[in-house]
Amino acid sequence: MATMGNERDFLILTNNPLVPACMEGKGKYTIRFCPEKSYREILVMARDMVYAGHTLYTHPLSGSVKPNETPYKSVIVSVEPHGFDSDQGEIMANAIAVFDKFTPIGWNLNERILADFQLIDYTLLAGAINFDAAAGISNQSTRRE
Repeated sequence: MATMGNERDFLILTNNPLVPACMEGKGKYTIRFCPEKSYREILVMARDMVYAGHTLYTHPLSGSVKPNETPYKSVIVSVEPHGFDSDQGEIMANAIAVFDKFTPIGWNLNERILADFQLIDYTLLAGAINFDAAAGISNQSTRRE
């Protein structure tokens, strides 16, 4: 993975509704929110972009939640291509292979559990880019009221 660059070069690929709710409009990040995409589909989007020369800024398998345990994933790549990096391509290919090794858990996840998984993904993302996760949650909470 590349050293974190200019945050204006960050494109956040996510299927997690908490990410745009807390981060959109902050003026620093471009967010591609894809609620219809699965965790694996987010990985494939990131892989295709890395193969097209976009820089990978966050590891696709960050955190201790196994890929089959959560429906949410956020990955940061560069907005613009900067040239193909074979090491980053390998990281993405390996992440998809790891995902494919896990049998999906057919849990019936209620809203509270889904909210917990959204929060885990969001805080991992926020921590990776030094974004104030608590302030984002606070702003998101006041917008709903």
